[in-house]
Amino acid sequence: MADNEVENPKTHPTSNAVKDPSDWTTGDQPMTGAQASYLKTLSEEAHEDFDPELSKADASIRIDELQNETGRGK
Repeated sequence: MADNEVENPKTHPTSNAVKDPSDWTTGDQPMTGAQASYLKTLSEEAHEDFDPELSKADASIRIDELQNETGRGK
């Protein structure tokens, strides 16, 4: 590919799909409604406290932790 060509994201749909939450440009914003809903469900299943004040990045990290704990991440 030439230097001035841009890679088509549809050809490589997962090329940047996995990004460390600490590198997210919007990671410090409040978690999304979908994150909050899923995190609340996971928290209840794991008998853990739900923190509604988490940022997007922290919510993502907590979701990963609770998925591993509850077995939903498999």
